[in-house]
Amino acid sequence: MRISKNSLSPSLKKTIIKSFIQTIDDMKNIDEKETFFTDFFNDIELETYSKRLAIFYWLKKRRSYENIKNNLKVSSATIAILEKQMEKEGIRLALKKMEAEEFANVWITRIKNISILK
Repeated sequence: MRISKNSLSPSLKKTIIKSFIQTIDDMKNIDEKETFFTDFFNDIELETYSKRLAIFYWLKKRRSYENIKNNLKVSSATIAILEKQMEKEGIRLALKKMEAEEFANVWITRIKNISILK
């Protein structure tokens, strides 16, 4: 859904984007954020943005275009466009956060397994 074809003034645009980001940041936990995102975005929008992040992640993990295309049901052109954005600071930051979470989950599992053996 597009709200308007008219552009905002740069200062107002910056203000409302910061407000949007601050609102999300103020949410207390993942459940509140999930509720917000599933209510705020329609199903197609949420899936689109989630797929975009997954494409970045899988490219970082060196999955092939064919694998990404088949699993996420996206075109090679979409993958190629996103691959060109891989070095943007925000994308690198998000991928770093995802990898840190993945690393932490691996160690949590290992520690739990050690605890079970004792």
